[in-house]
Amino acid sequence: MPLEGGNSSVAPVLRPPQHKHGVHSLSARCSSGIAAHRAAMPEGQESRLPPALRNSLLDMFAQIQRGFEDLYMENLELRREVDTLNEQRLASWGDGQSGEGGGGDPAVKAALKTKASHGTSHLSRKLRTTYKASTSKIASSFKATSGGSGSRAVCQLVKEFVGHRDGIWDLAVTRTQPVLLGTASADHSAMLWSVETGKCLLRYTGHVGSVNSIKFHPTEQLALSSSGDRTAHIWRYAPQAPATATPALDSDGDDKDPSERDDGEAGDGGEAAVACEAAAVLPTVRVATTTLTGHQGVVIAADWLAGGGQVLTASWDLTARLYEAESGELVHTLAGHERELTHCCAHPGGQRLCLTASRDATFRLWDFRDPCVHSVNVFQGHAGAVTSAVFACSAGGDDNAVVSGSDDRTVAVWDLRSARSPVVAVHTDSPVNRIAVSSRNIMALPHDNRQVRLLDLSGARLARLPRGGRTGHRRMACCAAWSDQGQTANLFTCGFDRRALAWSVNVSALLQDK
Repeated sequence: MPLEGGNSSVAPVLRPPQHKHGVHSLSARCSSGIAAHRAAMPEGQESRLPPALRNSLLDMFAQIQRGFEDLYMENLELRREVDTLNEQRLASWGDGQSGEGGGGDPAVKAALKTKASHGTSHLSRKLRTTYKASTSKIASSFKATSGGSGSRAVCQLVKEFVGHRDGIWDLAVTRTQPVLLGTASADHSAMLWSVETGKCLLRYTGHVGSVNSIKFHPTEQLALSSSGDRTAHIWRYAPQAPATATPALDSDGDDKDPSERDDGEAGDGGEAAVACEAAAVLPTVRVATTTLTGHQGVVIAADWLAGGGQVLTASWDLTARLYEAESGELVHTLAGHERELTHCCAHPGGQRLCLTASRDATFRLWDFRDPCVHSVNVFQGHAGAVTSAVFACSAGGDDNAVVSGSDDRTVAVWDLRSARSPVVAVHTDSPVNRIAVSSRNIMALPHDNRQVRLLDLSGARLARLPRGGRTGHRRMACCAAWSDQGQTANLFTCGFDRRALAWSVNVSALLQDK
């Protein structure tokens, strides 16, 4: 810069930015640290990672590689399709132009190529949409549908239930009047909601860990919840209208919560503040009628067995347990799974049958119909953790079907009389969570990618619940539940966006358009 009182100047001193020097130093330190770490390893030892962790990482990398291979083969197929269509369109347009006397003009040919390239681009996008299902050996039976206005015509959002402070893992609907919705959340609470009004009626706070599941007694006002505190609780509820209602979304889409956030997360003074203020005046149950103990790990799911006289629990301690509901006495310990259990389900028709699913890529059918002999069948076929397995009991009385979903992005339909292989296997584009099957054999599949799809038992795609704007889940969809109580909403879903949604699904229209 110029000096005062003279023409001389001092050249500025150039220094490298401090942050770059820090980055290079950190990189050098990391490199030297890694080199020293490898030099200190015994000769012949490839890794200091525990074998189990190392094998798990290798398995995940292998799955990623297979996924990229599938995408690569799909891309090659799409390119061949595009090239073929490009040639056909060029030939047809060339014939048309030559008939008009312009076939040999280079300018005309250039125009044709430009037009063909635009058309090819459009066709390429259409082909990618149509053939985006993976070309694996498991045949995808999804029909190529737009999923737009048709889905919205038969699947409409009716209500939104907001009030939990953390993600919702599970939900259930009562089989008796009044029709209530129960939600189980990672915020250590369970809530009961009025399906008709969308208001929260009661909160259960007896657990000291995440509430992982909720189920209602088939005839009495009793709820069953499982938790990360290694227990399952049976608690009695008597719902009544609260003094202040929690926010709800009416069927006309008018959100009563002014601090709605698009990412599904509450701000400091937004949705959580409204929910907390409303929760402060809710009737609260803090003590369980019966506490089921004995598991050495997280109790991930629980269900009522055989009309509600007994309770089945599934845990991360690799076992399921059968308890007497009234006394809490342990009846049986069901062992055999090699990894943590993820789900359990009792037969909804009253038969003494139950299913347990596990991260060992299997699910098991336990038969307690003969009090002297307890048999078990193992169903193998998934390549990843089985996230849920449920009975498909249709209105026609066919109780021999079971549906399973997995982290390997597949859904399988099985015949209980044959455990060798599934009757139908459908590949999807995202891991499948806790599924539900209606009395008319429609499967609702909640996915990690926030989508909820509807399929029939043959694997044919029927619809996808609408998403966009304020409609649909904004984070992982965790669970689905059907209801046949005759109210406006007949399908309920929940997710880690802290919301439960009620949907009106026109089942007759879905089956008619199949």
